Amino acid sequence: MAGMFHGPIIFIAAVFALAGLVKGVIGLGLPTISMGLHALVMSPVEAAAILIVPSLLTNVWQMLAGHSLRAVALRLWPMMIAVCIGTWAGAGLMTGPAARYGTAVLGVALALYAVTGLATFHIAIPRHRELVFGPLAGAVTGLITAATGVFVIPAVPYLQAIGLEKDDLVQALGLSFTVSTLALAVNVGAAGGLDRAVAAPTVVAVLFAVAGMWIGQMLRLRLSPVRFRRWFFAGLLLLGIYLFASAVA
Repeated sequence: MAGMFHGPIIFIAAVFALAGLVKGVIGLGLPTISMGLHALVMSPVEAAAILIVPSLLTNVWQMLAGHSLRAVALRLWPMMIAVCIGTWAGAGLMTGPAARYGTAVLGVALALYAVTGLATFHIAIPRHRELVFGPLAGAVTGLITAATGVFVIPAVPYLQAIGLEKDDLVQALGLSFTVSTLALAVNVGAAGGLDRAVAAPTVVAVLFAVAGMWIGQMLRLRLSPVRFRRWFFAGLLLLGIYLFASAVA
């Protein structure tokens, strides 16, 4: 993996600034944008290696910004365990024989995520069904994370479906993304992705992601979150379709 980052550092900075800004406004989107755009110029495992630290920092920041972390963690721990198991079970999907399909799978994951975000219908999962659907959603999310570095499907729709209050949902997303990032870090480290070559891009990514997230939080007070989400998911859908089409062409 040494010496693999030959692309312009300004591209990495711009991607993480945009990803951080989106996360600051709507509370998610950093890994999705980062993996989606970096897939245009590098492999998924290279993009994931840069993603680990800025994703961890911004998600821990989001996870701790509230007073319900303990209650959320007690409610979601079966799902979090399943996320780890699914991610580690999929170790090698980014680097093994299936890695050449990674961009296509990433495109499908982004498109599915965008469709769920644009959809007007909402699924409701009753509390007594969470012990069934929570681990299932976690395991599938883990496998998709292992293959693509994106950990939003089906975790985000599931968390939106279990009836959490707004602030609890933000913390739950932060918890889920933090656990997924740590689980993914194990896979990337085992693949040799966390070496000295990732240091400089990571520093740049952290600085611009944090700056973007801070700006996004300021913009949240001025922008319409609903309109912003609509444009975000529409752009994500187009990116997902493009990645899939370019990978299978």
